[in-house]
Amino acid sequence: MCALCGILGCDDHWTAAVAREGVYSRLTSPQAHRAEAAARARVVNRALAPLRITFGDWQKRSYVLRGPTGKTAIFEGLNHLWAEAEALAGREIDPLDPAYLDRLEG
Repeated sequence: MCALCGILGCDDHWTAAVAREGVYSRLTSPQAHRAEAAARARVVNRALAPLRITFGDWQKRSYVLRGPTGKTAIFEGLNHLWAEAEALAGREIDPLDPAYLDRLEG
């Protein structure tokens, strides 16, 4: 799918914490949504740091990864994160690999 179609698609993914009738969510204001997005970005950027890949949101509807060579990937949901990171890195990534976890702690 092209980036434009991804932007025009639905942003109500089942993993997104959004305020709905009868469902508790702490994300009831735009400020809470921004704080949650910033916290998510910090965690993901820490996890991707050993790969020299950075993560951010794009137009508050999608996500963007940037590789160390300037290559980028735009994707719709966090369920695509590792596949997109692997594509940027040009290799498979095992986030549970002991060597990878050691680099995270270092």
